[in-house]
Amino acid sequence: MRVYADNAATTQLSDNAFNSMLPLLKETYGNPSSLHTIGQLAKVELENARELVAECIGANPSEIYFTSGGSEADNQAIRSAAAIGARKGKKHIISSKFEHHAVLHTLNALKQEGYEITLLDVYSNGIVKPQDVADAIREDTCLVTIMTANNEIGTIQPIFEISKICKEKGVLFHTDAVQAVGHIPVNVAELGVDMLSVSAHKFHGPKGVGFLYARKGVLLKNIIEGGAQERGKRAGTENMASIVGMATALKDAVDSLDETAKKVTEMRDYLINGLKNIERSRINGDLNNRLPGTLNMCFEGIEGESLLLLLDAKGICASSGSACTSGSLDPSHVLLSIGVPVEIAHGSLRLSISEYNTMEEMEHIVNCVPPVVEYLRSISPVWEKIVKEEM
Repeated sequence: MRVYADNAATTQLSDNAFNSMLPLLKETYGNPSSLHTIGQLAKVELENARELVAECIGANPSEIYFTSGGSEADNQAIRSAAAIGARKGKKHIISSKFEHHAVLHTLNALKQEGYEITLLDVYSNGIVKPQDVADAIREDTCLVTIMTANNEIGTIQPIFEISKICKEKGVLFHTDAVQAVGHIPVNVAELGVDMLSVSAHKFHGPKGVGFLYARKGVLLKNIIEGGAQERGKRAGTENMASIVGMATALKDAVDSLDETAKKVTEMRDYLINGLKNIERSRINGDLNNRLPGTLNMCFEGIEGESLLLLLDAKGICASSGSACTSGSLDPSHVLLSIGVPVEIAHGSLRLSISEYNTMEEMEHIVNCVPPVVEYLRSISPVWEKIVKEEM
């Protein structure tokens, strides 16, 4: 049996998304900037997709800017707010310690350019406290950027509360909603956010496409120059097939949100109940305030990389954390930020499931993980030391 349990890294393209893309590749393949008929037909498809994704998140189509994915959207949002702040003499930005590296690395680059960055603590439950945001805001704060849901442990953040604080303080608020959109209700009007980042391949859309929501009145800074596409804010011929595929996948995800969440939550809880009693294991992040399909655990005395390889040999595709840092031997910055000791963080396992999974597959995971953990501990000097210290 082959079980794909790494949906937080990427999801399988849906049939509907795939089928919606084909005409843009073979028939309506024109450049939407062209004035001829095929180009203008493509333009219609582009704007229809813009209207559809806007509807799905409660935005106006004029507030949607198509990008190559969540990382580009994060970069443009943060750099736009930084530029707005700099013009007003405000160069202080607030974020959290467990953001995606698309945010953290952008903030680090801005730090080298003279901006002051405050990274808030997250606490053991994996949730940022709104009061910490309020306490950190200063007269020169130009942006707060906090993710909607964490990509490794799945905890959902109090975005509405943080947004309200930012609005009261007159500070722009951006949220990286890459892991949230398509999985939990996300309405920008209700949340009150100024900017929000989305990536299609997290909800059964194609890779390499996403969008940035920017509230009307937020002046975006160009990250890519060269053309007048996206109302002059993102140069480059639009990735038409992928944009249409994304819109289709998002509409499907939003339409079936409750049904999907119920099914996926049941499978996730089955995993929790089947794995939580493994000796010296821990579930990372709040048990209730989390995405339906994400479970992150640590097992003392083993290395996560070895665990992944042995699980893969049993047909289980999982991860130890963010796919963007899978080549790193360093422990997850997310786990360290919530207080997991380094030696324990090394033994992490992230299982992220979707509605395409089955309960039979969950049973396979529950049957395979304990013996693999036991085997790795039997050959681990670290585990041997732990056992001796307990005696």
